[in-house]
Amino acid sequence: MGKKIIQTLKWLFSPYEPRQSEEKLVRHRAIVKKRIPQKDSRKAVQAKKKKPATPRVFFAKAEENPIIYPQKENDWEAWQTFNPGAVLIDGKVHFLYRAIGADGTSRFGYAASADGFTLDERLPHPVYEHPTAERTFSVFSYLSGGSWGGAEDPRVVHIEEDKTIYITYTACDGGLRVALTSLSVDDFVNKKWNWREPLLLSPPDEVHKNWVLFPEKINGRYAILHSIRPQVQIEYVDSLDTNDAGSIKSYHGGPPQKGSRWDKWLRGAGAPPLKTKDGWLVFYHAMDNDWSQYKVGAMLLDLNDPTKVLYRAAEPVLKPSEHYEQNGHKPGVIYATGAVIMNDDILVYYGCADNYIGVASAHLDDFLEALKKGIQPKLSSKTIKKKYRPTD
Repeated sequence: MGKKIIQTLKWLFSPYEPRQSEEKLVRHRAIVKKRIPQKDSRKAVQAKKKKPATPRVFFAKAEENPIIYPQKENDWEAWQTFNPGAVLIDGKVHFLYRAIGADGTSRFGYAASADGFTLDERLPHPVYEHPTAERTFSVFSYLSGGSWGGAEDPRVVHIEEDKTIYITYTACDGGLRVALTSLSVDDFVNKKWNWREPLLLSPPDEVHKNWVLFPEKINGRYAILHSIRPQVQIEYVDSLDTNDAGSIKSYHGGPPQKGSRWDKWLRGAGAPPLKTKDGWLVFYHAMDNDWSQYKVGAMLLDLNDPTKVLYRAAEPVLKPSEHYEQNGHKPGVIYATGAVIMNDDILVYYGCADNYIGVASAHLDDFLEALKKGIQPKLSSKTIKKKYRPTD
């Protein structure tokens, strides 16, 4: 029985061809159910596994990957679907993802998942478009993911005190600026897209991306993490109802980090911070001297003063390895823009090669312990040497 469970685990956590036949998928699930006779096979797997003596910074890429990919029947998302925001509300993960279609404009689509891995719902129409979106034919816009204008890379947070969903995103608005829009939680879950007119948080005539809002106030004020290079920079504001935040001065630059670190070149924050017992968990993007390969790092920030970095992983916690991460508009780029804590696990949602969306998971407590102890990450992945063509 033990060998069968191990074989099942290897199968369960290995990527598979997302376009496989329905019959094969049904057969696969039946085998898993037979070998592990419990209602929740994921929890059963965790119950059967012996907890390692030494915790690991461990992320397993889901066999369901990519969980979102372009839909050729919908012109607005026929080319690329990537870089999702994610928020957990009443046990369901809601996604806003970036999509590019035939007109070259970047918009947001909506999808949802009850288990965090497989979609239960995906709308056939876009749910958000930057109101001044125009195709500017800007080189900066095109290099920012393949679009000529619109709204890029949503980061979604739910601030319960406000009963509001906030989204920060990159707006192609005469350049690349950071914008913020919002709507009530009730409207969001009921799919009434009554978005507020966006505020432009970053100054004009400057290029800014990767700004994220903390999911709760810190010391009574809203907190915006707007840079991690050369140090963590946070702006505190009393209100998100005015455009006063447009005066935020953010500096992103400086020389590369010394030595042979994998994150020599820091890009910026990924998903909005996750609150844990040990600090704010922040994922970020970085590169070494090979700029074609984006990797994901992790650090813990102090709960009361998040400019203080408490712990930082010495190695990437996610890096590109799969066929769907190495084939696309930007091969080798993974971009983690959404994360939730669900059933004691961290689920990280990320763009793959600027074309698809994947998810990777880790046990929360094990991950935090390993991060604090400086244990080298063990990445669970199996390369499939078959090019994935979801639009064929």
